[in-house]
Amino acid sequence: MKDMTLTIPTFQDMLDAHARIEPYIHRTPVLTSSYFNELTGADLFFKCENFQKAGAFKVRGASNAVFGLSDDIAAKGVATHSSGNHALSLSYAAGRRGIPCHVVMPRTAPEAKKAAVRGYGGIITECEPSTTSREAVFAEVQEKTGAEFVHPYNDPRVIAGQGTCSREFMEQTGGVDMMVAPIGGGGMISGTCLTLSTLAPEVEIIASEPEQADDAYRSFKAGRIIADDAPQTIADGLKVPLKELTWHFVSNHVTDILTASEQEIIDAMKLTWQRMKIVMEPSCAVPLATILKNKERFQGKRVGVIITGGNVDLAKLPWMAE
Repeated sequence: MKDMTLTIPTFQDMLDAHARIEPYIHRTPVLTSSYFNELTGADLFFKCENFQKAGAFKVRGASNAVFGLSDDIAAKGVATHSSGNHALSLSYAAGRRGIPCHVVMPRTAPEAKKAAVRGYGGIITECEPSTTSREAVFAEVQEKTGAEFVHPYNDPRVIAGQGTCSREFMEQTGGVDMMVAPIGGGGMISGTCLTLSTLAPEVEIIASEPEQADDAYRSFKAGRIIADDAPQTIADGLKVPLKELTWHFVSNHVTDILTASEQEIIDAMKLTWQRMKIVMEPSCAVPLATILKNKERFQGKRVGVIITGGNVDLAKLPWMAE
């Protein structure tokens, strides 16, 4: 099997991906908030991937991978490991193509996301909530099924698909000075780097990360990948470490990585629900949390903020525990 991780996707790959996935995704809206503009002193533009098919940006990369497969490979289905949004996005795309989707998910993943995966026809195998367990269980599932592995982020097809989000954003806004997005494994940030390094190389790309899962921040400072096995954070979509392909983009194109505490993330999430009337996950609140924490960094700038998803377990909202 070809090692996909060694292939760095190109700007043309992103353009091809956009054409391929267009029938299966939404061109999500960009919203603004005078309240947040006044609060931060910046002009913020929110790209709302929480309104995306399957409720998250990851449907872009998943659809590109699924619909780019040859019929022979597709017939065996696709497989992945994911804490949620990639799992349900791949299940959605596989369902649209009419092929099986096998997913390894941590047993602690939000029930709402597990239900969505099953709703799209995905077949779940549970694992312990650690990278080690996830990869070991996945190896067993893939060997049994022979399905094509679509990594949640360390896959050029996935990164090319995620890059379509920034292309739409630039067309919708006419450009910004800075782009801020969450970072876990780095799929969205890598796609952002892929697109903007060609389309608008002057734009600063800022990644945002929870303090309690700050391996990307530490990797960025150290100049090499530092991986945590099982970090604990409310931002369940950002617990995974960088890999070789995403590290390539982060190390070459990201301007800085900023972090936020658990309370700052919850406060930003709650504020967005209250003020913008939109449902977003804790992981998606991290960019706004870091902007509010570092206002001087963003003052007077046009700032793009990618709201990456809206698949929330409504029975376990983080402020309910307060």
